Amino acid sequence: MRVGVLGGSFNPAHQGHAHVAALARALLRLDQVWLLVSPGNPLKPTRGMAPFAQRLASARAIADGRRVVATGIEAALGTRYTVDTLRALRRRFPRVHFVWLMGADNLTQLPRWRRWLEIARAMPIAVLPRPGYNYRALAGQAARRLRRSRIPAHRAHTLADQATPAWTFLPVSQNPMSATDIRAAARADGRAEQKEPSHRQKATHRARAPGAARRASQDAGAQAGAPRLARGRQDTGHAAQEGGGRRTAPDRATRGPQTPARP
Repeated sequence: MRVGVLGGSFNPAHQGHAHVAALARALLRLDQVWLLVSPGNPLKPTRGMAPFAQRLASARAIADGRRVVATGIEAALGTRYTVDTLRALRRRFPRVHFVWLMGADNLTQLPRWRRWLEIARAMPIAVLPRPGYNYRALAGQAARRLRRSRIPAHRAHTLADQATPAWTFLPVSQNPMSATDIRAAARADGRAEQKEPSHRQKATHRARAPGAARRASQDAGAQAGAPRLARGRQDTGHAAQEGGGRRTAPDRATRGPQTPARP
């Protein structure tokens, strides 16, 4: 069985991730792609990071549960760094031929990752293009250090069976979407809504007496607080479910049709 592993924060997952998964599955002749949602990336700030359960849910929303599977197994493994996660996956699934999938932006950063050369020896690596990063990635430290291990793109279908270190760059179409842009757009929309109340809200405010306005304000505050509390409880419950115990398949932490086929 051949499995591509696309790790990331997925904050949130989006169609760019789905685009990468589909291309990698076709060009590398993979049986599955696992969207490996990280509990926390040591190289990324925690500010602005959505709860783990929320990010996992966004990854599930773009997966089909069969060919592309979202998993929180890293939380169950208890690993924090990529090198430890990849080695743990290989121990747990010794019959699976894994390929680590990453964007060109991550290839530029790879020398900053803990024991990055061990990452290259843990699994073959397929690098997919990202707008604005490709030239830097292919001219960067990691690509230069691993130049003798590079597999031509026309042989990418053999990558899963190659002895490590082995990597390839896939010159495929690029998707410009990014989670950073999605979060920025969401913040801008939120500020616009707060700044410009609707005509109906303005008319209602003028029509109310001061006492009625105070009571309405109190009611609105209670209603706004309830959904936040409900979401917080759900996130806590899912996070506990995802992180508890050792599992025997990547998505056993979330029972149901999302479970990858056992190798």
